Amino acid sequence: MRNAIRYLFVATVVAALAAFGSGIAAAAIIEPSAPAVQAISPGPGETVGIAAPVRVQFAEPVENRARAEQSVNIRAETALAGTFSWTGDRELTWSPTGFLPASSPISVSVGGARTEFNTNAGVTAEGDMSNYTFTVSIGGVPVRTMPASFGKPGWETPSGTFPVMEKFASITFDSRTIGIPLNDPEGYLIEGQWAERLTWGGVFVHSAPWSVDSQGNANVSHGCINLPPGDAQWYYENVSVGDPVYLHW
Repeated sequence: MRNAIRYLFVATVVAALAAFGSGIAAAAIIEPSAPAVQAISPGPGETVGIAAPVRVQFAEPVENRARAEQSVNIRAETALAGTFSWTGDRELTWSPTGFLPASSPISVSVGGARTEFNTNAGVTAEGDMSNYTFTVSIGGVPVRTMPASFGKPGWETPSGTFPVMEKFASITFDSRTIGIPLNDPEGYLIEGQWAERLTWGGVFVHSAPWSVDSQGNANVSHGCINLPPGDAQWYYENVSVGDPVYLHW
């Protein structure tokens, strides 16, 4: 019904303009803009990693997703390439193709809403599941290699590149969140420290004093990246949300 009214309105305007004579060749149809923006993250002045996505929360459900995506402009010195995904009908996520430029201001405009955030020096990590190591580089230069333990058979750590989603100085690890009852032989309820979330499915980089003897020589976790406490604290203190972690065999 809404479209029918719109088209009737446009047709009426065109007919009315035509009545003024041949001096008017055509009427321009102005498409409505995307809904108002409620929030954009990262927020103004934040410093994030070079794989950080940009999330746009709209004030109301978006009917025309293509138009909403076209309203997004993300730039450093030039426009940046990326891909879009949706969570529900109000939240749009833009993920960079490759990485954002390091140590740079990044401007975001969505319709009339604008913000600017910054990237850090380019803190990246590589988890080598075959050699049981976790290596951190800054600006492309390796600065620290740590012994690590990854997921054991049946609970393998996923391969791929994962931006850090959240970080916690302390956290409770509960096996029920990944489908393991506490009374199962694999069940656990542990107070942990120095943790960075990589997936909503429960994969973290974190301190694991209980597996120090295996770190560097065996994979014994339920999918997380276990680090020695001192190394885990150092990583927590140097990593930003949005920093990429590359995991491979």
